[in-house]
Amino acid sequence: MLNLGQEHNGQGLPDSATEVGGLENLEIEIREMRPEDLDGVLWVEQSSFRTPWTRTMFEDEFKNPDMAHYLIARCKEHVVGYMGFWKITKEAHITNLAVHPAFRRHKIGERLLFAAMRLARRLGMERATLEVRASNEAAQKLYEKYGFQLVALRKKYYNDNNEDAWIMWMNNIKAFENIRPE
Repeated sequence: MLNLGQEHNGQGLPDSATEVGGLENLEIEIREMRPEDLDGVLWVEQSSFRTPWTRTMFEDEFKNPDMAHYLIARCKEHVVGYMGFWKITKEAHITNLAVHPAFRRHKIGERLLFAAMRLARRLGMERATLEVRASNEAAQKLYEKYGFQLVALRKKYYNDNNEDAWIMWMNNIKAFENIRPE
């Protein structure tokens, strides 16, 4: 049961998974992001990144519906994760993948990745790429598990601390049609 007495930024957002009914038997819905989801997306974004995107940055993505594609993961009425990519020719350029810390380790990120790659395939994309912090080994392992490969290093890519970024590519989005998340 949601405890409305403990709000995040006055938005009525949960502070923990227990406020949406606990972590066991999480019922997660994956769907396309809508403008009304932004408060929840920003809650996830701000809890996940040192230099979070702003509301305006996400609003700008909605202005490019042929290029920008975003999905959310919801638990009950709350956004607990999201993922986005840009369609650039036949490539999906992954912009973001985030799950709120209270909801991590429950395969929500995997489900978002699968849903996004299947959407990318339906939109005619053949390959996917992304940048990931060199220190983010958990994300690298997730991507490698599903066919992404480290191909190059961008030195001092992240401007908050000059951390390097690994560039990863997956050359066969179609492979996502034949496998299921564990």
